[in-house]
Amino acid sequence: MKLAYVSLQGRGKTDLFLMGVAHRLQALGLHLAGCVQSNIDRPDRAKCDMDLAVLPDGPILRISEDRGSLARGCILDSGALEQTVFEVERRLAGADLLIVNKFGKRESEGKGLVPVIATALGEGLPVLVGVNGLNLPTFLAFCDHQATALPADPQQVVDWCRASCTVPAA
Repeated sequence: MKLAYVSLQGRGKTDLFLMGVAHRLQALGLHLAGCVQSNIDRPDRAKCDMDLAVLPDGPILRISEDRGSLARGCILDSGALEQTVFEVERRLAGADLLIVNKFGKRESEGKGLVPVIATALGEGLPVLVGVNGLNLPTFLAFCDHQATALPADPQQVVDWCRASCTVPAA
């Protein structure tokens, strides 16, 4: 199973890291499927806006709900996440690698991008996932502890991705 994950400390750090890795892999000629997240801080809100860019070339979908300035709980728009899942599934055929921005709350419940991860792994496609500390135990149970933990070093992650792909990068 070609499954690896990264987990960086700090709000939004894993998102930025995976976006950078995705850009480097695309520059090397790899065909990517999946999604990367960008977070947009809003001075009038405690929670940021969350956008997912579907790889390789969009669309960008807002996956957060604006629930007002006092919102403190989960602001994930489950409908928008499901639309992202649909868009990622459409682009899976012909990809060299799947990148999943986050194994989050929905994935911990067996929803979200879990079916896409399972499909990709079943087809022998390498998968790179961002995981936060809160969801790491559930992720490790999901993959039966068969995932490779990668360091927060972009070159080492790019190297793992390239070595895991059946199609050599240019």
